[in-house]
Amino acid sequence: MNDFLSHGLRFGCTQCSRCCRHDPGYVFLSPADCSSLADFLGISCNELVASRCRKVVLGGGLTMVSLLEKENHDCTFWNNAEGCTVYEARPVQCRTYPFWASAVEDWESWNREAVHCPGIGQGRVYTRDEIEALLAMRRQNHPMTV
Repeated sequence: MNDFLSHGLRFGCTQCSRCCRHDPGYVFLSPADCSSLADFLGISCNELVASRCRKVVLGGGLTMVSLLEKENHDCTFWNNAEGCTVYEARPVQCRTYPFWASAVEDWESWNREAVHCPGIGQGRVYTRDEIEALLAMRRQNHPMTV
């Protein structure tokens, strides 16, 4: 990783929910994510996949499991009155945002992400070690394939 992270990056979630709502996208689940969410909801992983997930076919015929979105592109677990209804069990992809490899490559990528996330540049400074740990968590969290 380049010197970009040497002084850390400032981030503080403003709870704006932009990362959970309004824009189409994927929240790919790992087996551990599925187990955690299913346990939290008191259902089986198979029930979770059947009721709250979709299968996404990617290049090379690879099919992965992603959370469903509502018609307005809100996450299936978003509730306007409560926010994220599974916050304590949210997937690693959600837990690690905005510290994704695509957003922490350099200042340009970080600033590009800041256009969508008002928490970037706010709050506490995450150290290089903390950011690298979050990136490692993402790399180790292999999505479910079907």
